[in-house]
Amino acid sequence: MKLASLNDGTRDGKLVVVSKDLTRYCAADNIAPTMQAALDNWSECGPKLEVLARDVEHEAVPCERFHEREAHSPLPRAYQWADGSAYINHVELVRKARGAEIPESFYTDPLMYQGGSDGFLPPRADIPLADVAWGCDMEGEIAVVVDDVPMGVSVADAANHIKLVMLVNDVSLRGLIPGELAKGFGFFQSKPASAFSPVSVTPDELGSAWKNSLVHLPLMVDYNGEPFGRAQAGEDATFNLAQLVAHAAKTRSLCAGSIIGSGTVSNQGPEGDPGKPVSEGGRGYSCIAEIRMIETIRDGEPSTRFMEPGDTVRVEMRDEDGHSIFGSIEQEVVAHP
Repeated sequence: MKLASLNDGTRDGKLVVVSKDLTRYCAADNIAPTMQAALDNWSECGPKLEVLARDVEHEAVPCERFHEREAHSPLPRAYQWADGSAYINHVELVRKARGAEIPESFYTDPLMYQGGSDGFLPPRADIPLADVAWGCDMEGEIAVVVDDVPMGVSVADAANHIKLVMLVNDVSLRGLIPGELAKGFGFFQSKPASAFSPVSVTPDELGSAWKNSLVHLPLMVDYNGEPFGRAQAGEDATFNLAQLVAHAAKTRSLCAGSIIGSGTVSNQGPEGDPGKPVSEGGRGYSCIAEIRMIETIRDGEPSTRFMEPGDTVRVEMRDEDGHSIFGSIEQEVVAHP
């Protein structure tokens, strides 16, 4: 099943069921007016939405044309957005470039920060940037949405609470991160609004690609119209998404509609090396920081700049037949006055 929230001018959008080929939709307001309302009562709304999804596929209900540009993020705002770091290769690269060791605990205890969730960007909205010196970067990631998760949930049970999967561009301001981390209190200003894919899908929609609470498909990141990242999201994950959900719920319950992110999808090279850019036959990178770290390790300084007004990023994932699963996040950086 594929669900989206049309950007109808309201804060939370209008819940719709989208066809598998992303061409048609049917409003679901007779079941739940918004995505959050459906998640609040998923045990009742979920099966009804599944029936509507089957009707949409069989064209048994009136449908309208689905345009990705009219969609908001599936949850335009959420009660909680917590982003982990499933792919430790990303952390290793960042720390290695500045000569820092990786604590052993990083391999057994996930990193996670709590981001701002009071408002997300639509998947086709511009990324506002007030100062180029802030070092604007994209981060291609996978995210899951849960129903109500009890405190202390096991990893096995956490997997059953994952109701939706989507993509995210977790925008980061790299120039602000060091100063914030030096305070010892974590990210805040360095993590502006993120954008999620036009469509969210139930795990069963991914078929065999959803295995061990990971999506076993390449995450496609294009930068200024050129392939930048093709990392395999099912490989090199130190933690899966169920483990991240369980980690988030260790000391607190998670309310329905909470979003948990994977962190930047990142692969090692074939020999355990940092890997190569797509242009050189590698899988590339899901953020600019990684290639800058590799340049720093290799050359002593980075040569790839961070994003500036006019730069564009596209994040998408396709199934084995080449069909878009979630639609695409397509954003341009613009100067904010």
